[in-house]
Amino acid sequence: MPRRVIEVDGEQWEVAVSGRLTQYVKDEFGLVFTRGTGPQQEQRMVRYSPLGAKSRELSLGQLSDQELRELLRHSQPSWTAPELGYRR
Repeated sequence: MPRRVIEVDGEQWEVAVSGRLTQYVKDEFGLVFTRGTGPQQEQRMVRYSPLGAKSRELSLGQLSDQELRELLRHSQPSWTAPELGYRR
């Protein structure tokens, strides 16, 4: 799966599409934001509706870094997201 890296407040976040599909199939996608590794790793999840491409990978590629930063601001922590197994 394609991944992107963005910088937010001096921290690098890796962005990838989630593997989980909702009932909205091509109208709503999930993105997983990850920073750090090992026990210090933080993951956040957000769902969004693409305005352009209806393919998850193409849609991620069409998002600007600023749009990804905004999605990160609206994301939820991993322990509240079924896609991330409710992990803390």
